[in-house]
Amino acid sequence: MTTPHQPAGGPLAGVRVVELAGIGPGPFAAMLLADLGADVVRVDRPGGPGLGIDPARDLTNRNKRSVLVDLKTDDGPGTVLDLVARADVLIEGYRPGVAERLGVGPDTCLARNPRLVYGRMTGWGQSGPLARTAGHDIGYIAVTGTLGMIGPDPDGPPTVPANLVGDYAGGSLYLVIGVLAALQHARTHGEGQVVDAAIVDGTAHLATMIHGMLAAGGWQDRRGVNLLDGGCPFYGTYATSDGGYMAVGALEQRFYDEFARLLGIEDVAAARHDLGRWGELRAAVAERFRTRTREEWTAVFEGTDACVAPVLSLREAPSHPHLAARGTFVEHGGLVQPAPAPRFSVTPGALRTGPALPGADTADVARDWAVPSLRPDDAAKETSA
Repeated sequence: MTTPHQPAGGPLAGVRVVELAGIGPGPFAAMLLADLGADVVRVDRPGGPGLGIDPARDLTNRNKRSVLVDLKTDDGPGTVLDLVARADVLIEGYRPGVAERLGVGPDTCLARNPRLVYGRMTGWGQSGPLARTAGHDIGYIAVTGTLGMIGPDPDGPPTVPANLVGDYAGGSLYLVIGVLAALQHARTHGEGQVVDAAIVDGTAHLATMIHGMLAAGGWQDRRGVNLLDGGCPFYGTYATSDGGYMAVGALEQRFYDEFARLLGIEDVAAARHDLGRWGELRAAVAERFRTRTREEWTAVFEGTDACVAPVLSLREAPSHPHLAARGTFVEHGGLVQPAPAPRFSVTPGALRTGPALPGADTADVARDWAVPSLRPDDAAKETSA
């Protein structure tokens, strides 16, 4: 089955990207480029990545095309280099040194295409004592101090924020920023380069404001006691009578006044200004929220400036009236998924195709990119003819 290929729109239309198949932040970064209109060709290995995920439901491979190349065969690296010669960007997420051993490292690729942006996605980075060590998101954010600051209880364990903070925020998004900046340089100066995107670097960078607050004495170096980490009684989550939760972010005084009035805690509202009474205030807020259901409290705060919202599940979120009105989630091929973001007034991105099935687009890419080595059998037929 071949993935129907539609001409790409979006601000990156015309940009060609080679993605060496991997897992986690690399594929997500390539998906973001594809959502913005780039022609992303994913080089899959025979047999797949071995994660047991149905390729037809792997949404991080949407808007891409896939070819099969075995880099461990004699002609595999040459085929990838043929793609590289026609590409603007390459993305790989191997451990340092692996791409070089496979014959598709940055020196080899840049020799073939001096304008290439070679994006490298790792956890530890290309240098440092841990560079070649195995790891995952949780370990990367642990050593940066970011994991240690997340969680409501200063005496309890940190809260694991799925793999959003490390893999995708500190990893994928920083890789995309780096790739786009390097692409601008390449188009201006005709000079490609290597982008070393490390999750430890990006995650540390995300906490820049917190480090500033820490230096200024406005943040304690422990979790659950600060303004934005759940330590503040008017910035956190509270259980409702039906087991749901409401999220409160009434930081500014005028928003807090509206919050206190609608919640019905005017008698203890002044405790906001006395840290010694924050425990009392938290108990009062919690007690009030437990008197009604999540739906009832949502109705109370809907359309106000109290900065209160219901905590929805992944399956509930697409039906939220605001998100539905904006089309924040879309359905494509029977799969509900987040729509491309951000939005552009002149060159909007689009969800053009579903997940690329491994190898399904080999013939089309060989034709469109003029890479006959992707189809050695066809090349052999033409030679014999």
